[in-house]
Amino acid sequence: MAKKSKGNRIQIILECTEHKTSGMPGMSRYVSEKNRKNNPDRMELKKFNPVLKKYTIHKEIK
Repeated sequence: MAKKSKGNRIQIILECTEHKTSGMPGMSRYVSEKNRKNNPDRMELKKFNPVLKKYTIHKEIK
């Protein structure tokens, strides 16, 4: 049997906004999924940044 497509679900990459400005090496990125139909604009989530050792805002990148 053929696999059904997921339709409006797409894979996105979330990148930390505070890490860029901190000047520390490396980066904090997470991979997630979103429904393109329900969330057409870019997402922002609070995720844990292991380098900074705190929860920060991660924004969707293209």
